Amino acid sequence: MPDPMLQAVVFDFDGVIADTEPLHLRAYQDILADAGITLTEMDYYARYLGYDDAGAFRAIARDSGRTLDEEALRDFVARKAQRFEALEAAGALLFPGAIECVRRCAAQWPLAVASGALRREIDLVLAQAGLRGYFQLVVAAEDTPKSKPAPDPYLRALDELRRTTGIAIEAGRAVAIEDSLWGIQSARAAGLRTIGVTHSYDAAALHEADLVVPNLDAITAARLQALAR
Repeated sequence: MPDPMLQAVVFDFDGVIADTEPLHLRAYQDILADAGITLTEMDYYARYLGYDDAGAFRAIARDSGRTLDEEALRDFVARKAQRFEALEAAGALLFPGAIECVRRCAAQWPLAVASGALRREIDLVLAQAGLRGYFQLVVAAEDTPKSKPAPDPYLRALDELRRTTGIAIEAGRAVAIEDSLWGIQSARAAGLRTIGVTHSYDAAALHEADLVVPNLDAITAARLQALAR
């Protein structure tokens, strides 16, 4: 039987379930190259991974001494989405243990996704992996006015989980599974407990998480239950 103290589990997507960050990097690089901007792998992971597409392009342009008006920004975002989908069609992979972890959690608690990725990107990968039905809802980039590290994605996920399940879920009785400091900060600001998985960064970079694990296989029901207040 599930521990009544834990009420929900919320997954980040890129970097937790899907190993798509290299595809995002390549798509950003291809689009930015057309504008004469070079984005290195080091800079992407150190400075921009936590943003949604619009936020990343704004930050990269600013750091490159460029300005983007809204029309140019929309064009960048649209072309990057098209490029990402073309790369994804060539075969994005799930992280080892992702399917089993999602199924393990879904057997006991309501699940949601809170991500800075676009909804169509998330739904495509989850559907291809046979995982979409395990999640009550997906909060994607277009669903909140602010992206991580703002708390908006997790606040929206909790509100939607309360509505869809009819359970008065308390933030402190929900656990977020994240791979970046930005995501951990977002979840903590919304009041959730956090697990950092070292898919994208080492344990030291995820030090603000309540628990840091090396992979998804290490996320057990007992560990999740222990985090809930």
